[in-house]
Amino acid sequence: QVRVVESGGGLVQPGGSLRLSCVASGSIFSINRMGWYRQAPGKERELVAVVSSIGMTNYADSVKGRFTISRDDAKNSVYLQMNSLKAEDTAVYYCNVNLRTERTLRDYDYWGQGTQVTVSS
Repeated sequence: QVRVVESGGGLVQPGGSLRLSCVASGSIFSINRMGWYRQAPGKERELVAVVSSIGMTNYADSVKGRFTISRDDAKNSVYLQMNSLKAEDTAVYYCNVNLRTERTLRDYDYWGQGTQVTVSS
């Protein structure tokens, strides 16, 4: 069994900062790609940022220069530092982890339950 759990969401004023955390636990052999997605009301889920197993990153154009993704493989964790937040960043943020399980040695995608980020004055 594998679990993916996010934390760190909340209410913040425009221009403020938040740091999201995500940890994967369970029967994990290795972790490949880790990333953050978000879904605003009435919109489709979209990629925010992703980091590969060798540390290569990719960001949505809308967050470049404001958000930073990082990972700590010793803790099976990925983080999203969000600065200069805007109202349009309001969404439910989901952690996605692509990993290889110990039991099957095959790769699967796992999702967290989501954490709400609201940017409002």
